[in-house]
Amino acid sequence: MGEAFIGVDVGTGSARAGVFDREGRLLASARRPIRIWRESGDIVEHSSEDIWNAACAAVREAVESARLRPAEVAGLGFDATCSLVALDEDGRPLPVGPSGDPQRDTIVWMDHRAAGEADEINRGGHAFLRYVGGSVSPEMQAPKLLWLSRHAPKSFASVGAFFDLTDFLTYRASGSLARSACTVTCKWPYLGPERRWSTRFFETTGLGRLAEDGFRRIGAEIVPPGTRLGGGLTADAAERMGLLPGAPVAAGLIDAHAGAFGTIGAAYGPEPSDPTRRLALIIGTSGCCMALANEPRYLPGVWGPYFSALTPGQWLAEGGQSAFGAAIDHMLRFHPAGSAGVDFETMEREIVARAGGLSAAALIARDLHVLPDFLGNRSPFADAAARGGVVGLDLSDDETSRRALYMACLCGLAQGLAQILRRLEGGGYRFEMLVVSGGAAKSALVRQIIADATGRLVAAAATSEPVLLGAAMLGAVAAGRRTMGSAMTEMSRLGEIHRPADGEIAAFHARKRAAFDILQQSERSVREAMRA
Repeated sequence: MGEAFIGVDVGTGSARAGVFDREGRLLASARRPIRIWRESGDIVEHSSEDIWNAACAAVREAVESARLRPAEVAGLGFDATCSLVALDEDGRPLPVGPSGDPQRDTIVWMDHRAAGEADEINRGGHAFLRYVGGSVSPEMQAPKLLWLSRHAPKSFASVGAFFDLTDFLTYRASGSLARSACTVTCKWPYLGPERRWSTRFFETTGLGRLAEDGFRRIGAEIVPPGTRLGGGLTADAAERMGLLPGAPVAAGLIDAHAGAFGTIGAAYGPEPSDPTRRLALIIGTSGCCMALANEPRYLPGVWGPYFSALTPGQWLAEGGQSAFGAAIDHMLRFHPAGSAGVDFETMEREIVARAGGLSAAALIARDLHVLPDFLGNRSPFADAAARGGVVGLDLSDDETSRRALYMACLCGLAQGLAQILRRLEGGGYRFEMLVVSGGAAKSALVRQIIADATGRLVAAAATSEPVLLGAAMLGAVAAGRRTMGSAMTEMSRLGEIHRPADGEIAAFHARKRAAFDILQQSERSVREAMRA
């Protein structure tokens, strides 16, 4: 069969593994669920050991399904959500919440317990804020670290290592304590352009212990994504995955960034692609928008610019929505017809058939409007206190009203993406195409609604698993078979292209935009009134 590369992706609810050949073709994949704990106070937690077990099992199954010999696996790459893992000096898990359960050692990215700490940091005038659009989110690690120092002092005092989840996975796979420049630049108080930690931040916020010993506990060694780590796969990891020890392990990426890596430079037609003229959309539980530039562009409400966090020598800007698929699931659970769960594929097929086409499907949400900021507004307003809303509900509880609610959610989310797009283009970006990946991007209806609401071409990846492909491409880089640049053009390709509708549909989305803006402003006004 020849060489193959493995990509491992850990999301909010599962660990997945995919096996790809040298050209980026998917040979096999596997998935394992991971446990999640939710409590009041915006607490959401994982177990890093549970995640590692799931990742190993998924790799073993994917390799067996692909009928690979272990020697044929030439490299592995990992990506994960930007969750925070806490281990003691002996590598054992530490509790990170009120439960006191050491197995619950991971604060999930979507956990917002540190919203107050985020506000405090944002008032501090710290140097690293310049590289995160002027403000941190409670989804980032600095607020979480500050929360732990105050509310879990015993764990904080005992910590031997804090990891972004991606770096934890590469540590378990290779034994290397090196952190990826992607994780620390995008989610920690690390000054990417200066290649150093923001020392003053730690010294002035009560986190000075983490600055000791050359920042050993959070990363004394920072390496570019795709860097080969340590001596490769450890004997223990190899046994659990059914692979050979020493297989190259790459420094990883955050999950959304792996989706961007797997799509933004994908080949399309005979002309070479220009990643700086594309916007990568990664839409799953949440939504991320990523853009590359050859120079720094500082935009309020947009994370970054991050230097060399994705591709070497380029600047990455990141916007996004804290809830995308999660917002849809949340809304449909409230609907009486949704109590038994939702078969989205069947529902979308019925909606499109009744409407007479993908673009026309939006028209059933003419009088129903959803503001999807249920977990705050990540971009372009960096407003963690923002909340969602619905206007136009009646007492209907049948399947027709559920379909309308679904389409209203899609339209609201697409308008949020269009708003981020306008902020980026107002800052100098010029996009010829939006390239999409992630679980929600598998839907042709979702892709078309985004095209219509944004007025841009929207391209799907040729592979069914672009995030896994992005992780596997890192494995090819670590193995020396590709560079970061050549992996994008030689291992990824674009598939179906959606063109924005004009005429009645374009006019409809213009009205939807006006309604979206009114809802957003009204939500702010209501909060102001209640504060007064």
